[in-house]
Amino acid sequence: MDIIFLGTSSGTPTRARNVSGVALLEEQGSAWYLVDCGEGTQHQLLRAPMSLMNLQAAFITHVHGDHCYGLPGLLASAGMLGRSLPLHIIAPVGIEAWIRATVQLTQLVLPYELRFVATEALEKWTYGNWVVEKTPLSHRVPSFAYTFTEAGTEPKLDTGKLEAHGIPRGPAWGQLRNGMDVTYAGRTLKSSDYICFPHAPKRVVVAGDNDRPELLREACRGAHVLVHEATFTKEIAEGPAKDFGHSSAASVASFAQSAGVPNLILTHFSPRYQADASRSPSIEDLRKEAAGNYDGKLFLAEDLARYRLSRSGELSRTG
Repeated sequence: MDIIFLGTSSGTPTRARNVSGVALLEEQGSAWYLVDCGEGTQHQLLRAPMSLMNLQAAFITHVHGDHCYGLPGLLASAGMLGRSLPLHIIAPVGIEAWIRATVQLTQLVLPYELRFVATEALEKWTYGNWVVEKTPLSHRVPSFAYTFTEAGTEPKLDTGKLEAHGIPRGPAWGQLRNGMDVTYAGRTLKSSDYICFPHAPKRVVVAGDNDRPELLREACRGAHVLVHEATFTKEIAEGPAKDFGHSSAASVASFAQSAGVPNLILTHFSPRYQADASRSPSIEDLRKEAAGNYDGKLFLAEDLARYRLSRSGELSRTG
């Protein structure tokens, strides 16, 4: 799975950062999923390798505009580009009524079906190779995290065990590999005894706005990556912005450390934090605060940055 950030600013865009949007790309093929769609997301897609024709589903974490105002334009553009396949939209209650009203009032004709699922009612959403679950968060409006778990990993034949049991290479190996039980030399060989899974299913948690990272403890059990907002430093989050419903870099990092999450990507930075580390406040302030509370691999997202999660669970920046 690859993760591409289409927007990493909170509230309003900056010259270098658009508002929220995260793309999750399948390891093979061109299918991808979108989490949040702030205003300008479709412009960012013009600079990214994904096509609206291959978007499988859009997930919205909450109703605030910096996370959803780009959705009507994206849907319209997909239609004008000739999309015909249905599009799944998993979003909090209210998003469907808003989109339906926008379609009607702006006389928007979509040549494809919108299939809405209310996040509040979501248990498990299975599509392709992924199972998606939600976790309610703490914000000024209902906000959610989405956990993407690989539905199945590629099985591997335990050849060492077969050889130890005196079963020579041949048709029996192929049948066992394909899930078939085999009779060999008067005994029954169960496929399940000779199949192993070398890697745990990949698990990625993408959170919406949230001032209580600990709510994600269960979702992060076995997770390889946590993507979470770090809108402010601790001083601001616990001071003048304490009622805004956002996390500090310190609180997210401390949680990720305690939960044993090996890879943490911070995003959704307040525009007050500048890119130039020589000026204050800066993104570097957020990085230092997080690094002081977390020993895993830490990344501070940038617009259009691309990260790859390997089959073994290693995360690296590739673009």
